[in-house]
Amino acid sequence: MSQIGAPRGRTCSRSPRSRTLRSVATLTSAVLAVTVLAGCSSDEADEARAAAQDNAPAARDKVADGGTLRWAVDALPTTLNTFQADADGTTSRIAGAVLPSLYTIDERGRPQRNPDYLESAQVAETEPKQVVLYKLNQQAVWSDGREIGAADFVAQWRALSGRDTAYWTARNSGYERIEKIERGKNDLEVRVTFSKPYADWQSLFTPLYPKQVMGSPNSFNDGARTTLKATAGPFLLKAIDRKNGDVTLARNPRWWGQPAKLDRMVLKAVARADRAGALAAGTLDLAEIDRSTAERISLALRDARAGRGGAQAALAHGPGSSITPSKALKSWALAHGSDDEKAQEVQAAREKNQKALTAYATAQDTLAKYVVRKSLEPAYTQLSLNGESGPLADERVRRAVARAINRRELAESVLKPLGLPADPPGSHLALAGQAAYADSSDALGNQDTAEARALLADAGWVPGGAVRKPASAGTKAGSEAEEKAAGQKAGEKEKAGEGGAKTEGGEKEGAKTEGAEKQGAKKDAAASTDAKKQAADTASDEGLYIVGDDKPGERRAAPAPVIGAGGPENGTGILAPAPAAARQSAALLARAEALDTGTGAGAHAAQTIARTDKGVAGAYAPRGTAAPVTAPEASKALGKDGKALSLRFVLPSGPGSESLRAVGDRIVRMLDAVGIRTEVTKVSDDSFFKDHVASGDYDLALYSWPASAFPATDARPIFAKPEPASDGSLLVEQNYSRVGTDRIDQLFDQAAGTLDEEEARELVRQADARIWAAAGSIPLYQRPQLVAAKADLVNAGAWGLAGPRYQDIGFKKRETSKGAERTP
Repeated sequence: MSQIGAPRGRTCSRSPRSRTLRSVATLTSAVLAVTVLAGCSSDEADEARAAAQDNAPAARDKVADGGTLRWAVDALPTTLNTFQADADGTTSRIAGAVLPSLYTIDERGRPQRNPDYLESAQVAETEPKQVVLYKLNQQAVWSDGREIGAADFVAQWRALSGRDTAYWTARNSGYERIEKIERGKNDLEVRVTFSKPYADWQSLFTPLYPKQVMGSPNSFNDGARTTLKATAGPFLLKAIDRKNGDVTLARNPRWWGQPAKLDRMVLKAVARADRAGALAAGTLDLAEIDRSTAERISLALRDARAGRGGAQAALAHGPGSSITPSKALKSWALAHGSDDEKAQEVQAAREKNQKALTAYATAQDTLAKYVVRKSLEPAYTQLSLNGESGPLADERVRRAVARAINRRELAESVLKPLGLPADPPGSHLALAGQAAYADSSDALGNQDTAEARALLADAGWVPGGAVRKPASAGTKAGSEAEEKAAGQKAGEKEKAGEGGAKTEGGEKEGAKTEGAEKQGAKKDAAASTDAKKQAADTASDEGLYIVGDDKPGERRAAPAPVIGAGGPENGTGILAPAPAAARQSAALLARAEALDTGTGAGAHAAQTIARTDKGVAGAYAPRGTAAPVTAPEASKALGKDGKALSLRFVLPSGPGSESLRAVGDRIVRMLDAVGIRTEVTKVSDDSFFKDHVASGDYDLALYSWPASAFPATDARPIFAKPEPASDGSLLVEQNYSRVGTDRIDQLFDQAAGTLDEEEARELVRQADARIWAAAGSIPLYQRPQLVAAKADLVNAGAWGLAGPRYQDIGFKKRETSKGAERTP
């Protein structure tokens, strides 16, 4: 998914862009289903939940020829190579306009063959090995006149396969499975043979770089950072002006497809916080904006329709809105009074206010020339729970946090005022409208205060626990201690039955769900989708890595995320796939497979709550347990072994993060209702990901992930089980919650290795159900996409899941008495 958009606290985008759903600067993802854990949804229901595109579609004959589009980006690119670690959203946007994309993404987030480059592409053989045969468009040529061919495919494969470490690549997913690439029957055919099956083969070679870029480590590492030796898209890279912050793309005269409508596109680096001013000055034609800017444009349009000019608007809701008739009279009197000193002071204030009124009026008149186009971005904002250490290392505490949160309320608070669909995402791996989407959130459960409290009590966090001394200095908190107690009580046989999920290479999952035996060793555990019969993997020591013996609070550095898609927008951040694991440093500790068994987390908590010192008001408890605690006791903060339950909630503090902080405030109140205290820490946008999320220096954090057309490949590093490195640290790839299981990894691998699309989707849904049950991250809402566009700009705006078709973007033809004429 290399054509997508982005969120933020800071926003990160996946590199390479060839895998994103949109080309406006964000990221990537997709999905599957477990009979027992995941629910399936109809295409009709998914489409109803998905937001439609809002990009002013127009037929090409209605679009004027010529003109320049000034399009805001977050920053100038540090590299033009999308496969490098520091590639960002601007890198991706440029690549989408000037380089071949063999597959594009449609409005439902599906890959579609691009006929400008491919006449056909198909799996020609499956035995003995998978062979994909590409037939290239015979007119497809690079800007230097050379035909696009097998040599370019070979060069890109060798650069990205990971076999030559001299290439500084960010990732090699898929390319490492290629065994060889050959010329077909003629120069227009390319045969790609895979060493093992690869379901996401359509994700490869997009974007495709010329062999001049990929052919040597020097040209790959350094040569493509500031220029491209050859291009092959509807636009050419004309110039990069770092002084003025502009990238100019010009119409490609050698382009063989439908010619670009625009003469040029100028990508202008404008920070999110500065875009309202740039739009008011009329220096932009297209820009992603925040909610406050969108509201100001809406006011300007409303005033214009009502016949109110900017001057009236300034008095109605601008700088003059607080001036009452009595205040105005008093100000005039003082300005013309006998007290000269006071008069000068008031006159200066009046002049300053008049300038502000004039500036606001002019700005509103200009903003009335724009419209706000809105949809849902192909990315979702999530609450990440760091399972590395501390209270959240216990899966019961993570589940309690999840059960305390009303996701629908949070989604509605962000999306309902914008008139956008406000259903919380049901999947970590796909979004509503995508073929792989299924709501698997039942694997964790909806908001339930009583169950949240019961889970906390089951984990030992009880009222008054903060003032009690530990029962035993050697006792470990969390599920590890609970397992030990369970083993003593039920014996080795029961303990063995509660072991964690084992790999298919001879290991077995401990706890069997109803009907699992019918599935056999080759199928995942299955059962009724009824919430009362849902199941998950049991907690176990398998996958529990405790590295070193660090003091509380000490943390080790984790790999810094690939920051892309620019700065703050609505607060959230999107992350890009991390470099190969061998390049990553890591954090201290990770918890792995720890899923509940039985008929639900609350029921399990009820069965074990009697082991705690006291009950909790509102919690479930079996017959015979002690009566609920008294009000004075319940009013005390939750604690355990003399320590209070408090989680460090890290949020970005930048001017574009107001919406994110508002969501954070709501979450704090929801957690407080179940006795979970939070310590909110606000940090700069620049350090939010690098110094806190990626390094593991947080308990709770809000940031965003993208959706992908290729989830088995793109989502795996985000949810991969952390592995111990030779230096004693953990390799977390991009799993910044540090929660993962062997079974989830297996399901991703199986999904990537099958050529049966339905089977791949089912496997992805199964993986998603287990990701929900592990409660390392909680999807809250799909990010809103708000775009300011000149009213006469067509085929551009909020694309939703799709990517732009650059050659169709332009300005609408003006109708005159003599017929249509070009818009200047």
